[in-house]
Amino acid sequence: MDVVGVTRLFSTHFLLPALNRRPARFTILNRLHNSSVHCRAFYSSCHARPSMVPPQAMAKRGFSPKEDEVASSADLQFEAPLEIVKYPDPRLRLRNKRIDSFDDNLKKLVDEMFDVMYKTDGIGLSAPQVGVNVQLMVFNPVGVRGEGEEIALINPRISKYSKKLSLFNEGCLSFPAIYGDVQRPESVKIDARDVSGKRFSVSFSDLPARVFLHEFDHLQGVLFFERMTEEVLDSIRAQLQALESKYEVESGVPSPEKIENRGGKRVATGFGK
Repeated sequence: MDVVGVTRLFSTHFLLPALNRRPARFTILNRLHNSSVHCRAFYSSCHARPSMVPPQAMAKRGFSPKEDEVASSADLQFEAPLEIVKYPDPRLRLRNKRIDSFDDNLKKLVDEMFDVMYKTDGIGLSAPQVGVNVQLMVFNPVGVRGEGEEIALINPRISKYSKKLSLFNEGCLSFPAIYGDVQRPESVKIDARDVSGKRFSVSFSDLPARVFLHEFDHLQGVLFFERMTEEVLDSIRAQLQALESKYEVESGVPSPEKIENRGGKRVATGFGK
């Protein structure tokens, strides 16, 4: 998730004291690695040993991997510098295609995503948030270039996640200055590829798990306000409507979605594999 508001998040909720030295905003991992991901020290420190439950045993929301299309070279084209896509831009809801081409263009995209992430004080970022609808995310829980570990995940899938949930005040780069409490599993195990196409599995817990899950939601076309309670959603409803109005003024077309039409609909609590 491009969970923004890291300053507030870290100081009020999370257990990673080293992260407190920088007021980075929890903007879901907006930084990608430009080489193969071999962050063994980070992986081992994040490895979770909770009680796990198969995700298929829980309700799912999002796109089925069986329906994934393969991204073409055109799907992976981009222009630098990248810009953050803001709600309610329809690109945040499009199906994101599976990446099968691991070339220099992909590495450049990862580099550019990290640049945008750091420049916007993020710690995580997904490709659809920069207008590239493919299954790619980047993050660095420390949020500082040259510090921590830069992680690039391609075609990620969730294999397990913890039954234990925690509440955290999240933000998102696609929702400037909007924050709300979201409940998510405290740990998760995933399968993915790195930028060279190598398959690997890794477990995340605490903040890295939350950032991954926020960004993974983006790859499923799910936005963080859909995981909020109605009470929390009501507290940001006016801000969402303001973004919808701004989109209409700047684009000259009606907003593709309106929070006022959402009614009592709630996203499921599970995660697509």
